[in-house]
Amino acid sequence: MKILGIETSCDETAAAIVERDAAGRANILSNIVRSQFEEHAAYGGVVPELAARSHVTHLDGIIARAAAEAGLRLDEVDAIAATAGPGLIGGVLVGLTTGKALAASLGKPLIAVNHLEAHALTARLTDGVPFPYLMLLVSGGHSQFVLVRGVGDYERWGSTIDDALGEAFDKVAKLLDLGSPGGPHVEKQALLGDPKRFRFPRPLLKEKTLDFSFSGLKTAVRLAAEEIAPLSDKDVADICAGFQAAVAEIVRVRAGQALERFGDGATLVVAGGVAANKAIGAALQQAADVAGARLVIPPMALCTDNGAMVAWAGAERLALGSVDGMAFAARPRWPLDSADMGLTHGH
Repeated sequence: MKILGIETSCDETAAAIVERDAAGRANILSNIVRSQFEEHAAYGGVVPELAARSHVTHLDGIIARAAAEAGLRLDEVDAIAATAGPGLIGGVLVGLTTGKALAASLGKPLIAVNHLEAHALTARLTDGVPFPYLMLLVSGGHSQFVLVRGVGDYERWGSTIDDALGEAFDKVAKLLDLGSPGGPHVEKQALLGDPKRFRFPRPLLKEKTLDFSFSGLKTAVRLAAEEIAPLSDKDVADICAGFQAAVAEIVRVRAGQALERFGDGATLVVAGGVAANKAIGAALQQAADVAGARLVIPPMALCTDNGAMVAWAGAERLALGSVDGMAFAARPRWPLDSADMGLTHGH
């Protein structure tokens, strides 16, 4: 089967066509992503209204490019998969409405995809990881451990109680006037700094929980910066190094606890843009090695938001006979462990 995937939940406008064979093997035929980074750079973050307007402007052309790169006409795909949430509701509406229009005009099934499920299933697209496995999703909007038992079958083991990890990186970068997106800038500065100069707190680390908290860490960074202002280049580098060291330790300890709970034969899958951070990747590898577990980090282009992951989630659901009706509503919030994540068999 060949599935068109549409992703518009935040500030990437994306479309892809992915093929899934009868044995469950994947082949990405096309994957087009347009970033809106330059459009939002002046505002220090994503402006929802601007994002939605940009999706409206560019989505049709990106879908056409995805079909052309795949060497297919749109009427040759077997189904249309579109992100239906969670995300910025204006953007989600653009993508889901476009998906519905294509499905109706082409007479194809519609699969309304949970954006988080698309991240959760990406390791099956790239590495064929069998169920069950443990996922750590770390992005600008989410930081959570999820037990992935199967398509539509998820159990959240831990989440952030305040800021997501990617959000914490962005706020530290903004505080230090490093630019946006924050993660790569903080990581670059951390490589130049002394991680031992500032000993920042590790919130919740001694608690028996798999939850995260990064707000206190972010506040500690701000107080340290204010205390020694004005900051030299070395001060900035040392603060970034201390912040990143704290984050890496938090993630390593939490991952070890989650793997211990999972038990023998665990696979830890990482998704989300923060997976690009090499220090965090090394910390996760250390936790996996101690637990005797396998660590899978998909290629970065498939960890960040893209259409291929949406197409693959649609293919996984379609293979099990799960499709959605035209009345399916866009959702700004849609937890992976919500009751309605089970497979649907509508028309």
